[in-house]
Amino acid sequence: MIVAKNIFKDYGNVGVLKGVDITIKSGEVITIVGASGAGKTTLLQILGTLDSPNKTDSAQLTFNGKSILNLKNSDLAKFRNEEIGFIFQFHQLLPEFTAIENVCIPAFIKGVSKKEAHQKAKDILEFLGLGHRLNHKPDSLSGGEQQRVAVARALINDPKVIFADEPSGNLDSASAEHLHQLFFELRDTYGQTFVIVTHNDQFADMADRKITMADGKLV
Repeated sequence: MIVAKNIFKDYGNVGVLKGVDITIKSGEVITIVGASGAGKTTLLQILGTLDSPNKTDSAQLTFNGKSILNLKNSDLAKFRNEEIGFIFQFHQLLPEFTAIENVCIPAFIKGVSKKEAHQKAKDILEFLGLGHRLNHKPDSLSGGEQQRVAVARALINDPKVIFADEPSGNLDSASAEHLHQLFFELRDTYGQTFVIVTHNDQFADMADRKITMADGKLV
């Protein structure tokens, strides 16, 4: 599904990624682990098209055979909105909007009607156990509930792959465990691929495949 080859990334004189090759199959739950500064988040952001690798003749990034690196900004934004979902350590919900409104935002950007977006958001939130919290704003939700709203937002456009950066890092242990189990339920129910950066060793070991990074390379 995703093939990345010869991925290098420098920030100034600092080499963060040093020739990464990785292939990710459809329907996999993959965790990426390693010490701070190993390049995990940078790799995740490049795979998720939030950042670009160094421009070299050998660099490749393809999704289902489609080359991503040379897309125009408008085409890249459309691809990202329709094909990719993101979950971050901090939920990044908009405080002035309710749970269901936050979830609908990517669908509105895609051009989905308000009626259709609201129904889809309601269905996902109910699946995630938040049917009774649709009209609550983020500050009235628990940390675990906020993160599940963020998961619903990532799912609203039926993306093929979900990228998550320390999604449970800001949660208590019970909420973190619930979220980890949820990823596998979502994969089994909706068929998404999950690529997750985590420092949680127990969760990392649950994945279909655990990838370790050190000094900008895959170990």
